[in-house]
Amino acid sequence: MKLLTVIIPCYNSEEYMRRAILSAISGGEEVEILIIDDGSTDHTLSIAKEYEKKHPSIVRAIHKENGGHGSTINTGLRLASGLYLKVLDSDDYFDEESLKKALSTLHDLIADGNSVDLFICNYVYAKTDINKYKVMSYSYALPKDQLLTWKQIKSFKMHQNLIMHSIIFRTKLLLDCKLTLPEHTFYVDNIFAYIPLPQVKSLFYLDINLYQYYIGREDQSVNELVMINRIDQQIKVTKILIDSHNLMNIKNTRLRKYMIKYLAMMMIVSSVLLVKDGTPESLAKRDELWRYLKSSNNSVYNIIKLRKFGYPLQAKSKSGRIVVIWGYHIFRQIYGFN
Repeated sequence: MKLLTVIIPCYNSEEYMRRAILSAISGGEEVEILIIDDGSTDHTLSIAKEYEKKHPSIVRAIHKENGGHGSTINTGLRLASGLYLKVLDSDDYFDEESLKKALSTLHDLIADGNSVDLFICNYVYAKTDINKYKVMSYSYALPKDQLLTWKQIKSFKMHQNLIMHSIIFRTKLLLDCKLTLPEHTFYVDNIFAYIPLPQVKSLFYLDINLYQYYIGREDQSVNELVMINRIDQQIKVTKILIDSHNLMNIKNTRLRKYMIKYLAMMMIVSSVLLVKDGTPESLAKRDELWRYLKSSNNSVYNIIKLRKFGYPLQAKSKSGRIVVIWGYHIFRQIYGFN
């Protein structure tokens, strides 16, 4: 059995997928790489098969009909043989030395009888075209280099969400919680990073910059204009998170607090994009999303409204909406996303 399965979802990725594949191959024989071609119309599949032929004990090339990012992860999860599972988008890449250190640490944990449920590393916003990098670290929020439970975590800052780029799940945990992502839907990485959390009993934080998250392509899903055009997808995913758990029933207060904070972030992103678009239709969608949260869980709604900028995000006046956009741009400049 392999130590780590790396799923690389690909759709028309011929221009950049080689860097992702090679960075994962650097992990050696302890790694299983599943390159999932999601019905590409370019040379993606032939490139995947090229690496499968060169590294038959490491790489598998899998072709499927187009179903979107979530569909590729579902396929990879069904086929995964590794004890742990990591998703690597085809335009991103691993820092090779960090990957080797992560594998060595996982190996040592297992040897000591500690098959940790969730393994966490830093990720880096990499704008390589302008040689700009921003490390997203979990220092201070998570004690380093020790086996943890949710009781030992500290307060996460607003930007310190455990997103798909920073997490490695134990594969069996994902299977046991029957994680299935919706097809033909963008932003499902939020579902992947959120829904399994109440099943996580043990965590480990390794302070290395493993995942290099490339930012800069105009067609990238996190590009602001693309996100506004796909706002219905963002709203769909946010509603899935709202419906996924009754957060007030989560007994561990620190986990509950973190999950409410994450949901608040999703509400903020959706609301800001709708405010930036500014059309009557978009503002109506913003109001409907907040009503949806309130009707689904009034207690969580009140927490987010009172503590997580809910009031200004629901501003009716033009001046209030300007303040929301201004705050968003400051946050964006500080943390370097999209």
